[in-house]
Amino acid sequence: MRSNLQFPIYLDNNATTPVDPRVLEEFLPYYQQHFGNAASRTHAYGWAAAEAVELSRERVARLIGAVPQEIIFTSGATEGVNLAIKGAAEMYSGKGNHIITCETEHKAVIDTCKHLEKKGAEITWLPVDTNGLINLQELEKAIRTDTILLAIMYANNETGVLQPIAEIGQIAKKHGVLFFTDATQAAGKIPVDVQRDGIDLLTLSAHKFYGPKGVGAVYVRRRDPRVKLTPQLDGGGHERGVRSGTLNVPGIVGLGKAAELCLKEMPEESGRLEQLRNRLQDGLLSLPGVVLNGHPVNRLPHTLNLSFPDRDSNSLLLHFNKKIALSAGSACTSATLEPSYVLKAMGFPDQRSYSALRFGLGRFTTEAEIEQVLELFHPNLNSRNFA
Repeated sequence: MRSNLQFPIYLDNNATTPVDPRVLEEFLPYYQQHFGNAASRTHAYGWAAAEAVELSRERVARLIGAVPQEIIFTSGATEGVNLAIKGAAEMYSGKGNHIITCETEHKAVIDTCKHLEKKGAEITWLPVDTNGLINLQELEKAIRTDTILLAIMYANNETGVLQPIAEIGQIAKKHGVLFFTDATQAAGKIPVDVQRDGIDLLTLSAHKFYGPKGVGAVYVRRRDPRVKLTPQLDGGGHERGVRSGTLNVPGIVGLGKAAELCLKEMPEESGRLEQLRNRLQDGLLSLPGVVLNGHPVNRLPHTLNLSFPDRDSNSLLLHFNKKIALSAGSACTSATLEPSYVLKAMGFPDQRSYSALRFGLGRFTTEAEIEQVLELFHPNLNSRNFA
């Protein structure tokens, strides 16, 4: 075993990523030297904080092809999802109360839609095929005169599968329906362009792309059409009245720097990660019976979801947890022993879902670590010492 490696090897970057040292260096001064409240407009401390916030707004906007005025800062993707979906549902209730979403969405979207359903909204839950993709014809057929929102995620957090976002955007525009996408796993990892893809609302979170936890953003389109949201937090009228609350200036600075780095380094980084992922995939698929979950091509470059024959993912995780940091699916539902609802929605039997592992590579994953993971898996999966 390679003695220069640090264990456990971290392969759970879909759950969270380490803060990039360059990001940390940029936001740390805003805890002490530049600690002002961005809403304090009468002195230099507040001016400096406000200036830093606006620079970050520009950086985040550039990452997704937006303009700065369309970026609203939040505490993260879950708050962003709630603001986007509930805010749109309330604002456009005069037009209708029908929302179309997907069975494999993140729990933040699913639970938000279920909450609205209890309050009288009608939700259409689109199925997916065995590759995890929705059917565009079924999507368009589901649109009604009272449909106000399509809520389809950009990239799945468990499988990395990419939905046909540009085509969905075209369908939404054709029918005059708003299109919201949860881009939490996609932003910073692959090119995202809200104008190109016809996206009206989008959420992202800093800690998924090497920024700090507890900060995120919502994109809200300003033109063609101008989208409005009913605020879900009252008090103070911050963020142009859309999201009240004292801004997390250090977090926002970190989010902005992380976005800048991702935009600059994405082409090289995604290519490197795809090569490492393919090496890991090829090595693990060479084991008898191991199967890939998700589309073989239309997926994130750093994500791999595999099912292992005659294995229980929890036993695998327990066996490897001192050597490899992995997950069986979403970090938000990892405490449960239920099979992945994402894989079940894809039509797989419980056994395949119960034996699935998610490998999430990241910026700091090395070739040596991937080779070590393969060495660890091969002898163990050929033995029957654990089940």
